[in-house]
Amino acid sequence: MWTPISLAELEKLISRGESKLEGEPLNFWNLIKIVPQKWQETEYGDEGGGFWVVAIFGNAVVYYNDIEEGFNVSTYQTYGHISEYWCEQSELDCMVKLLYRRIKEEKQKTP
Repeated sequence: MWTPISLAELEKLISRGESKLEGEPLNFWNLIKIVPQKWQETEYGDEGGGFWVVAIFGNAVVYYNDIEEGFNVSTYQTYGHISEYWCEQSELDCMVKLLYRRIKEEKQKTP
């Protein structure tokens, strides 16, 4: 059995990630971040009571997978339920920068 990360430990990871962000990616993060909430994920998350969601944008969430020890992005259809399990081992700042670049690139493609 894995041990879920505590809120205090998660907040340290978030703070470390935020300290590495600046400019537009930091502004983006400040728009999407939320107070961490445990959301259900039925494939692997039930054992630990779900995973901590730290940001919401559109129909997607950024969550911390404490089994794999990294931040991930998943879609959701119902608030409070993560639709897809992902096992990236990304730090928060890397995930936010990646999402920001994707959104910026998609916006540039739209006429």
